[in-house]
Amino acid sequence: MQKAIRTGILGFGKQGSHYARMFFENRVCPELRLTAIADTNPDRLRWAEEHAPEGISFFTSAEAMFGSGTIDACIIATPHVLHPEHTICALKNGIHVLCDKPAGVNAQQVRKVLEEADRHPDTVFAVMFNQRTNCAYRKLREIIRNGTYGKVRRIEWTIFNWFRSQFYYDNSDWRGVWNGAYGGTIVDQCPHQVDLWQWIFGMPDRVTCRMGFGMHHDIEVDDEVVSIMEYDSGIMGVLNISTSVPNGANILRVHLDGANITVKGTSVFVGKFPMSVQEWEKTPHGLFDRPEAEPVVELETDGMNLQHDGVLQNWAAAILGTGSCVADGREALNSVILSDAMYLSAFTDRPVTLPFDDSIYVEELGKRVSASRKREPSPNPLALVESTFGIKNRKMMDSYFGFSAGDDSDDPDKGNGI
Repeated sequence: MQKAIRTGILGFGKQGSHYARMFFENRVCPELRLTAIADTNPDRLRWAEEHAPEGISFFTSAEAMFGSGTIDACIIATPHVLHPEHTICALKNGIHVLCDKPAGVNAQQVRKVLEEADRHPDTVFAVMFNQRTNCAYRKLREIIRNGTYGKVRRIEWTIFNWFRSQFYYDNSDWRGVWNGAYGGTIVDQCPHQVDLWQWIFGMPDRVTCRMGFGMHHDIEVDDEVVSIMEYDSGIMGVLNISTSVPNGANILRVHLDGANITVKGTSVFVGKFPMSVQEWEKTPHGLFDRPEAEPVVELETDGMNLQHDGVLQNWAAAILGTGSCVADGREALNSVILSDAMYLSAFTDRPVTLPFDDSIYVEELGKRVSASRKREPSPNPLALVESTFGIKNRKMMDSYFGFSAGDDSDDPDKGNGI
């Protein structure tokens, strides 16, 4: 009988504690067994020791945990800029890796990770792109790839369900500043949607992006984003994102030759045209006539939306040789390249043609990092951990976030952002 994979969690902040809670409550597949937790913050590590079940070891550094012999695999949930360093260290120690998104804060970092991963072909490296498990996005990707309704003409994605309060930033010593998060909405909340964009529609040929930096929060980084994605094939797309809209929606609309598609939550709605736009254009019609559409219907999907659970299950299956990852780590590069292009366009106020020289973006990002202010340590380093478990500060957290603290991580429409 196959023994359970001994698994460690590196980083016990908001997202790391979310994974820990899954293990504590036995909501993780039986092939994975939590055996270690590491964090550099003594308060968070002490909290983990006090609340964790028996049989878990605790470490004050990544290196100590990786070299301890207590784990076979590791979930990396440290600040974004540390993801590449910690992934490489784990791979060198022969430890399977599931890295939370993003895989790095620029493409240069990620390329180095992939070079190291290629040196360890027997070590499984996956990325937490849990939104790929959503049946609606999988169905849309299938439609696009199969050409079910013809070619894509236009894409409009409005993502206003990522509301973040000032409290969210103030209770972190790295979020909201260039020298901590190395980005804002695109790096912190929307790597999922940036990944889905290129996963479903492919990489654009040109990106023109405008960003609002600290428009609605006392932060340095982006909290408002509008990006135009252009394809040489004629597709025009708009990605419209905000973390400042309370109770906002997440709606993706795709206009094709033969139908209009709307994706919301786990539902895919289609209004099919009796004939394609091209066919209709060849028929006689009045000056202001337009193609008719059949009644909108909801397409049938498999209904599966396993989110983090699904990614963990597939990662375990890949380690055991019985399945494959939802997102292999090597698939993380394109989403980071696309993110870099969006930032570079906003920084330079001009379109960016892909591919482009990574070093140009690293230089522009470096200017902002070097001029960045130092964020003060969080007044309560346990606030976000406690919100995950929902045991303290609930009234205070509810008043800041506007919903029951800790519950958003399980809401698929909220995207499980960190």
